[in-house]
Amino acid sequence: MIRKQEITSFEFPENAVIWDVRDTNAYAEVHVKGAVNQPIANLSVDSLSQVSADQPIYILCGGGSKAPRAAELLEGFDSSREYVVLMGGTRAARDAGLPLVELGS
Repeated sequence: MIRKQEITSFEFPENAVIWDVRDTNAYAEVHVKGAVNQPIANLSVDSLSQVSADQPIYILCGGGSKAPRAAELLEGFDSSREYVVLMGGTRAARDAGLPLVELGS
């Protein structure tokens, strides 16, 4: 199941699995604190084996175009899981003052 949530209303639950699906360079420049880099080009069934089947996977990108595609790809691998697209991505998170990790900080 895929659902969408605005990143500005996301409460970052403890132990949340947050995947940033941008390429490695974009992720290294700036990313939401707690997000793990899982580039969309590298997503596979094996990617899902890293996460408990009952835990939702929160997915974001830079602005909102790659994350929905990544969620559809992942749902194709396993439709029994819950995927949450964090709408607005890293740009909206920055605009909202959410915690980020930036290169050189």
